Amino acid sequence: MTINYRQYIVRDPAICGGEPVVRGTRVTVRTVLASLAEGMGADEILKDFPTLDAEAVRAVIAFAAASAEEDLPVPPAPSHA
Repeated sequence: MTINYRQYIVRDPAICGGEPVVRGTRVTVRTVLASLAEGMGADEILKDFPTLDAEAVRAVIAFAAASAEEDLPVPPAPSHA
C-alpha cells in the first residue's frame, strides 16, 4: 500500500519557518529523517515524539523518497541500435 504523504506533511510559513512538518505538530521532516539516519527505529522515534504515530513516520519516508525522486536527473534511456 502506498501512503499518501500529503495527508501528513505540510508547509506553513508560520510553523518552523516553512520547513515541512508532520501535520498538527512542530516535528520537522528533517528531524525524523535525521533520527532514522542515526539508526533510531520507528518505535524509538515514536517514544521521543509522542505526537507522531507510525503512519506519520512512514509518511515522512514517503515524502523524502518523492522529494529525492524529483531532485534526481532522469538518466537517458539506453540505445538499442
